[in-house]
Amino acid sequence: MFENVYEVFGKRGCIEWCSNPERLSEVFCTEMVTAYVGFDPTADSLHVGHLIPLMGLAWLQKLGHRPIAVAGGGTGLIGDPSGKSKERNLLTLEIMAKNIENVKKQLAHFLDFDCGDNSALLVNNYDWLSKISFLDFLRDVGKHFSINNLLARDYIRSRIEDPEKGISYTEFSYALLQSYDFAHLFREYGCRLQMGGNDQQGNLIAGVDYIRRTTGGEAFGLTQPLLLTSSGGKFGKTEDGAVWLDPARTSTYRFYQFWINTEDADVERLFKLFTFLPLEEIESIIAEHKQNPEKRAAQKLLAFETTKLVHSEKAANDAARTSELLFGSGDSAVKCSELDEEIIAILSNEIPYSKISIDLPCQVTEILSAGSACESKGEAKRLIKQGGVTLNDVKITEEGAKIEQELLLHGKYIFARLGKKRFHLIEVSL
Repeated sequence: MFENVYEVFGKRGCIEWCSNPERLSEVFCTEMVTAYVGFDPTADSLHVGHLIPLMGLAWLQKLGHRPIAVAGGGTGLIGDPSGKSKERNLLTLEIMAKNIENVKKQLAHFLDFDCGDNSALLVNNYDWLSKISFLDFLRDVGKHFSINNLLARDYIRSRIEDPEKGISYTEFSYALLQSYDFAHLFREYGCRLQMGGNDQQGNLIAGVDYIRRTTGGEAFGLTQPLLLTSSGGKFGKTEDGAVWLDPARTSTYRFYQFWINTEDADVERLFKLFTFLPLEEIESIIAEHKQNPEKRAAQKLLAFETTKLVHSEKAANDAARTSELLFGSGDSAVKCSELDEEIIAILSNEIPYSKISIDLPCQVTEILSAGSACESKGEAKRLIKQGGVTLNDVKITEEGAKIEQELLLHGKYIFARLGKKRFHLIEVSL
């Protein structure tokens, strides 16, 4: 007896549409289902918008079924026009190969590629799309697709009706290539389910129909929601742009902070979608959160769980400690004495940071001005007089106070709090 993935998906809010829900639910209970999600590697990293399909594949494998991740090395050279208002830039094979290699490392955080019968597979559709000739493609694939049906799709019609946008034959052919992918995976791996975002419904229907027409086989399509926040914003977008899974693009600290900033109305839904926590535990977390929402305990746990999943438990711990150092209070506040070199490295990228060469002991006002934490010694004196200067957890109360070498963290760092929301890290070279 196999676990019913369809039922789990439904309870966790990650089904938007399914081509044949009753039948797919039945199949999940009686056999190991192979399902795939495609990722066009148009960038060298996935972003949080990819997390729902990634979690879908991960749940599939956890419940005993087999996931396939398809890197669109072939279709990615064209670009999926679904939901796009203009033509994508075309990428070279070299860039595509590099992007796929980077994405593969990220997939390994979600999928096990060496666990027996339901080991995950990563395949590249360039391997088979590059081998079919144009004439064969028109004869064997193109004849099964109606131009009328393709033109009826909203995103294609909107592009055609706008003379400044338009759509090329290249992008127009994308649905045929995606259907051919599904049929190839059906024949080679027994793949019967394709999953994607709800903007993919037309392409999924086309693939299911193409398999039925050419093989007589039974296949399914299932779409998952494209998320908006409760305030109507696009999920995964910030003022700085997309939130990437690669820490070189979005640091682990900023990734963690993205989830910390989740609105209360979104927390429960995001727990269900982006963590493996049992539903009963999520209900308990939300109930406790509602008692003291100002503590943002639910957001902190959500941030920790997602950062641990995408990066590592250590990365999640470091990001959490950095966040508590900057914004914690009372018992939750992290002390400077607890900071290791790795957290200091995180701080150096997230708050103003400067290096100075100076002899100690030295007046606090001189260090703050020399390190650009304050514009001048005068500003430093005013802040001290107002009680707004703390260096490495030591409150500075006298304008003439001096810094001794013993105060430095790891023999060289000063973490300065200036007022309530200003921070500065100074590295001192003696």
